[in-house]
Amino acid sequence: MTAGILDGKAVLATIKDELKVRVAALREQGVVPGLGTVLVGDDPGSRWYVGAKHKDCAEIGITSIRRDLPAGTPQAEVEAVIDELNADPECTGFLVQQPTGLDEFALLSRVDPVKDVDGLHPTNLGWLVLGKAAPLPCTPAGCIELLRRFDVPIAGARIAVVGRGITVGRPLGLMLTRRSENATVVLCHTGTRDLAAEVRQADIVVAAAGVPGLVTADMVKPGAAVLDVGVSRIEAEDGRSVVAGDVAPDVAEVAGWVSPNPGGVGPMTRAMLLSNIVAAAERQAAAGGRGAAAAG
Repeated sequence: MTAGILDGKAVLATIKDELKVRVAALREQGVVPGLGTVLVGDDPGSRWYVGAKHKDCAEIGITSIRRDLPAGTPQAEVEAVIDELNADPECTGFLVQQPTGLDEFALLSRVDPVKDVDGLHPTNLGWLVLGKAAPLPCTPAGCIELLRRFDVPIAGARIAVVGRGITVGRPLGLMLTRRSENATVVLCHTGTRDLAAEVRQADIVVAAAGVPGLVTADMVKPGAAVLDVGVSRIEAEDGRSVVAGDVAPDVAEVAGWVSPNPGGVGPMTRAMLLSNIVAAAERQAAAGGRGAAAAG
């Protein structure tokens, strides 16, 4: 068996085309969605991620509002920038790129929940628990959308989520058990007694533990769909530092579907961020407020 590829890059391109139509409709109403970012320091990875997000936005007509701050910027100054973006009508939504080296929870909590395009504000996570519509975390939403776009059955499926982090594992478990998904979820972690046994029963496996090669072929049910969310840095044989996922290459010989890493879930996270920005502008426009820059 050779697994089919859950191609996140291709889906991202399709979603961008879909969002261009929605952005054009907003512009006709005099509303232009705008993404704000707050970056603290000179971490190369963080700078690349922020740049990629704004590049995506430019491709579909979302404006960019960047606030790049030097390393060592005090907490109070970063909070002042967050307050500025909360009040800025041209900023549909924004995010604080982590890590900042500061009190991340305090910064996250200071963001207006309505403008939280990462979907990780405590209020929005609380609404997820309570089943009320609110911005959703991008990576979990991207996992579900990727499965849907390739017609992988979710309703009634048994799904093993490996990893209980706040950005993926925990919210993904909640999202998969909503009535709109109706999956049965087992959330695995370092305290799981027999990880292999739990994963082997799953129709869908989402590996998000940050442990290179954690999920191997002998742990996967033949024909299962396997999503690799893990991102770790390892040293290659030639001494280079390379990115490694949580899923071993031999899983593709057993699984029915696999997401490549890179190229699978990562692009879907970007797609869901764009979707959150546009959806926020649509909600603000429907509420009768400007909530975004006037066109022209």
